[in-house]
Amino acid sequence: MSAHHQSRAPHRGVADPRSGDRRDGERVSDLVTMLTAGDPIADAVVAELDALGPRARRALDAGLLHGAAGAGERLPEAVAALLRQVETPPAAVNPLLPHRGDVVSLSVPPLWFGLCSLTSALTHIYSSPALARQLPRAGHPASVSMSRLAETGIWARQAIRPGGLLHGGPGYVATVHLRLRHARLRARSLKDWDAGAPGLPVGQLDMARTWLGFTSVAFGALASVGIDTTPDEERSLYQYWSYVAHLLGLDERLWRNVTDHAGARRLRNLIDAVSGAPAEHSKALTTTMIDAQARAMAAAPGAVLSEEQFRTLVHSVLRRTFGENTADRMGIPIPAAIDLMPLVGRLNREARYWQTYSPASAGEARRRALAGPGPELIAAVLPSVGAHRRPSMTGHRGAPAA
Repeated sequence: MSAHHQSRAPHRGVADPRSGDRRDGERVSDLVTMLTAGDPIADAVVAELDALGPRARRALDAGLLHGAAGAGERLPEAVAALLRQVETPPAAVNPLLPHRGDVVSLSVPPLWFGLCSLTSALTHIYSSPALARQLPRAGHPASVSMSRLAETGIWARQAIRPGGLLHGGPGYVATVHLRLRHARLRARSLKDWDAGAPGLPVGQLDMARTWLGFTSVAFGALASVGIDTTPDEERSLYQYWSYVAHLLGLDERLWRNVTDHAGARRLRNLIDAVSGAPAEHSKALTTTMIDAQARAMAAAPGAVLSEEQFRTLVHSVLRRTFGENTADRMGIPIPAAIDLMPLVGRLNREARYWQTYSPASAGEARRRALAGPGPELIAAVLPSVGAHRRPSMTGHRGAPAA
């Protein structure tokens, strides 16, 4: 982004860097500088695609699928720079990770991945007032939320699958395309920069929300329904998502020292401190996203809960995940139904124990996640739906899925 754009950038609410301990003050100072920071490599590619048209698009697609060396033609300058960057992961990234996939996220049953991970991640993204102000300009809030829900769900599933992040893999390609969509939206926002949008929409801090959404936020939501992670699982999760951060074009200062949920929560709190409170656009996008998710889950084959029941569950999960104050600001209502979350949590903790009891049972849980949701997963949501069966001691067959 040019210095001209930086100089015109409006500011978000900023916490005093002198407050808290020295490390927090230093990190807040870094984050303040990122309020108007974009992704120069991706921004240049978007400009090049506009200037060169189909030739640049073909070169980009070939490069993502076959690598810069195998693209088969002279690459445009910005496309070549992007490919060099994504093909050079940080030294700390374990090269075996893309082969295995995100084994922690894959252990989450599809029902709960959709109900908790997707909805909480998008709620966290929408809580950015700068981003939420920009998104509705792409269309009606309902259509924006529907398309973003579908796109985000597809991308997340592609990104966590075994082999998904290998060069040319579906998650690898989808993650770079997501990065370029961020750049495209950022470029559009600069056309009316003085319209009052606080900070740079889809800048580094808003991009970090996507990353945090599927790590810290998603697993906080899952914990609210009894799907907890061990310290080893946390380390594995953040090791995997450090590579996703690299592909997304996140500044390494944002994520390089985040290795567990505690570190991620610290980063989230600092980002929230400099980003400002959710705005009215945040509430509208969140409401339509929740409606879209409840409608989709109720219409899925084998669903035994109504749209309203799914909506109630999502509201319960989000209020537990974000806390009362943030939930109120995001327009998430207090569910009127009896609070079944303690019972849901107990059932899921028992199911989680058996799913991780042995390597065979853990592998079966990942197989089910890759295959997609089934009626038996939904049956664990409420005690009155289906029978809750205790598995054999191997945990391989008959494990209660929740």
